[in-house]
Amino acid sequence: MLFSELYGAYYNTVAAILKEAVKRPVSERKIREIVQRHAFDESIVTIPDALKEQRWQLLKADGTTPIQHTPGMPLTTLQKQWLKAVSCDPRIRLFGDVDFGLENIEPLFLPSDVIVFDKYTDGDDFTDETYIRNFRMIGKAIKEKTPLRIETKNRKGETVSANILPQFLEYSEKDDKFRLIGATDVIGNTINLGRILRLEPCEISMEMRRIKRNAPRPRKVIFELTNERKALERVLLHFTHFEKTAERMDNNKYRITVHYEKEDETEVVIRMLSFGPMVRVVAPQHFIDLIVKRLKEQQSCEI
Repeated sequence: MLFSELYGAYYNTVAAILKEAVKRPVSERKIREIVQRHAFDESIVTIPDALKEQRWQLLKADGTTPIQHTPGMPLTTLQKQWLKAVSCDPRIRLFGDVDFGLENIEPLFLPSDVIVFDKYTDGDDFTDETYIRNFRMIGKAIKEKTPLRIETKNRKGETVSANILPQFLEYSEKDDKFRLIGATDVIGNTINLGRILRLEPCEISMEMRRIKRNAPRPRKVIFELTNERKALERVLLHFTHFEKTAERMDNNKYRITVHYEKEDETEVVIRMLSFGPMVRVVAPQHFIDLIVKRLKEQQSCEI
C-alpha cells in the first residue's frame, strides 16, 4: 500500500525505536512507550518481544543497536512514480506551487489514463489563475476562520454580493467542480467556485460574528427499483455520497430511500431520471411533481 498509515506504522515504530537506540541504550520500558505512541494496541505484544529476543537483529541485549546512523524511510521508485502522477493533475496547483523534485521520474499514470463515466463536461477550469487565487484565499480563510466578501453570479446570470464565513470546500467528481460551504448574510450556503467573480477579505464586524450557517434542510425520496442491467449497482454508485437504505421486496425489486439536503434536490432529480423505467418514485408527492415537471419541460423542448 502506497503511503499506508496501516502498514507503514510498523516500520515507522521500529524506526523511532532505532533512532532512540542510536543515541543511547534503549530500555524495555522506553520501547513500550514508543510502541504505544506510534503503533496499534496489539503491537505491544509483538514488536518488543521480536526486538528483545533478537528475531529482528536490530537491537542488542543491552539496548544498543549495531546501526550507526539514524534510520530513514526513503521513498521507493513506485512511490515516486505515484507522486509524479499526482503532480501531473491540474488540481494540484490549487493547493500551492508544489515541487516534488521528480524531474527524472516517469509518472505511474497520466490524467488522460483516468476515465470517469457519467461526468459532466462543463467542469471548472483548474488552470485559470483567478480560480487558483480564489481557491487559495478561501483555503486560508477557512484555516484562519476569517470572513470574505464575494461577488458571484447566480443561476439567472445576475451579479450578487455577500459576506461569507467559509467552513469547508467540497469537490464533486461527477460535476468536476469545487463548492464553497459557509454561512452567508444574503445568498445560500453553497457557492460554486467557478461562479465567483471577485473575492477579498473583509472586516469581522459584530454582525458577521452573529452569522451562522443555516441548518441543513433534510429531505428524502423513496423509490422502487427493478434490478435490470445492473441497475441496483449503478444506483448505489450514483448515490454513494448520500445517506441511503435499501430493502429487498422480491427477487428483482428493491425499495430504496435516499436522504439529501434541499440544495441537492435538482441534482437528485436529474440522477433519478437517468435510470428511466427501472426506477419509480413513490414518495413524497413533492418529488414526484418535480419529476413530472421536468419530463414535461423536456417534452416541450422535443428532447
